[in-house]
Amino acid sequence: MNFGIISKALGLLLLTESACMLPSMGVALYYGQGDARALTLSMILTAAAGLLLLGLSALRPKKGIIRYKEGFMITGFGWVLACAFGALPFCFSGSVPTYMDAYFETVSGFTTTGSTILSDVEAVPRGILFWRSFTHWLGGMGILAFTMALLPSMGGRVGTLQVYKAETTGPIAGKVRPTMRGTAKMLYLVYGIITVAQIISLRIAGMPVYDSLVHTFGTVGTGGFSIYNKSIGHYHNPSYEWIITIFTFVSGVNFSLYCNALHGNFRTLLKDREFQAYSGIVLGAIVMIAININSSVFHNVSESIRHASFQVMTIMSTTGYSSTNFDLWPDFSRMILILLMFIGSCAGSTAGGIKVIRFVLSFKIIKRGFRRLVHPKAVMPVQLGGQTVPEETLQGVTSFIVLYLVIYFVAVLALLAQGMDMMSGASAVAATLNNVGPGFAAVGPMKNFSKLSLFSKGLLSVCMLLGRLEIHSLMILVMPHFWKK
Repeated sequence: MNFGIISKALGLLLLTESACMLPSMGVALYYGQGDARALTLSMILTAAAGLLLLGLSALRPKKGIIRYKEGFMITGFGWVLACAFGALPFCFSGSVPTYMDAYFETVSGFTTTGSTILSDVEAVPRGILFWRSFTHWLGGMGILAFTMALLPSMGGRVGTLQVYKAETTGPIAGKVRPTMRGTAKMLYLVYGIITVAQIISLRIAGMPVYDSLVHTFGTVGTGGFSIYNKSIGHYHNPSYEWIITIFTFVSGVNFSLYCNALHGNFRTLLKDREFQAYSGIVLGAIVMIAININSSVFHNVSESIRHASFQVMTIMSTTGYSSTNFDLWPDFSRMILILLMFIGSCAGSTAGGIKVIRFVLSFKIIKRGFRRLVHPKAVMPVQLGGQTVPEETLQGVTSFIVLYLVIYFVAVLALLAQGMDMMSGASAVAATLNNVGPGFAAVGPMKNFSKLSLFSKGLLSVCMLLGRLEIHSLMILVMPHFWKK
């Protein structure tokens, strides 16, 4: 095991995280609410830890190649470590009562989940709230991908590919550039363009600058942290809701398709089977929910369509903003939203969930199974977009969905054993494992996770990390065979 390169990579990650706290400190100084000291101290401690890890890597010089084991260790420990130091501003500012609460909030931020333990968000200083939302933006495309985009390659041509594979979402990790650093830069270029476009759109619609920034971080990163207790419903502004609805849809698309579109290949976006399925599910869910809530909740067709569109997109993109209390909607609509939590958006996006591509491939596997009952000796490869999908990928999709559901039910049982009711427990795990944010009942859109036990918060923090890293990248670190030579 190349511990030298692992220590170097983690050190660079913490130095990057420390530098990323600088804009939040600037916001804190501007508003003068007493949180600048907390952010400054957090920056110093995070940078000191990063320098220490770089120093340790220098004591154990070794050829800088990151293989599979090193890639998984850097990813798993990197996310845990980034969340551990990212929690410091919440603790030092006194915004949260305990470190466990701070860690839960930070994990929720970096994993773009949006679940919160804050009962009164509006009482928190604006510099801390800026950092809280900025963690969404950093974690959306991946904090290690962000480090790769800014800094020189951490482990040569082989190394960065292993880190990228471990951190990216979806069954297939594709490159849009010959090198992984080039890929990371291209993805963040697209990410930045979408971010700037939404900020400008919200400003034109009349949203204040600070509000536009934090809500854009939450939208493009598909996180969902808001600076108001009632989320987007605080504004009662249809223009804001439609802008966020559009950009949550955009952020749920595979970003590599946007990279191809920038080079003039627009057809790859429209012909992509996952994008087609994603668009169809969104449209179908909006129509069904709008019809269901039009007479029972709202008495205006346009209002029903607006709220249905907003909630379908923020839930399916796993953003988690709310324009109204959807926990009061009919059971039919709530069940659709729960299903959308699990489906998620496209692979290669900033969204969570199982991903649309896995469901597309699962249905193709089921279809092939029925055909083989009639033609047992026939060779029937599964194709997607005119290309044959490797059997290894299909097996990975099946095992991932099974493991995902096993973890879900085990976590739900653990919460129920803590005394939670069925709806609260089931939706809490669904909201965290799928990186959505709000659930239903005790953890609904107008409530929070503050009343959960210490064990429950720890368990749900693990669920958020498992959901963001798609299970394998984190679980492999606790497998005995991983540590054998």
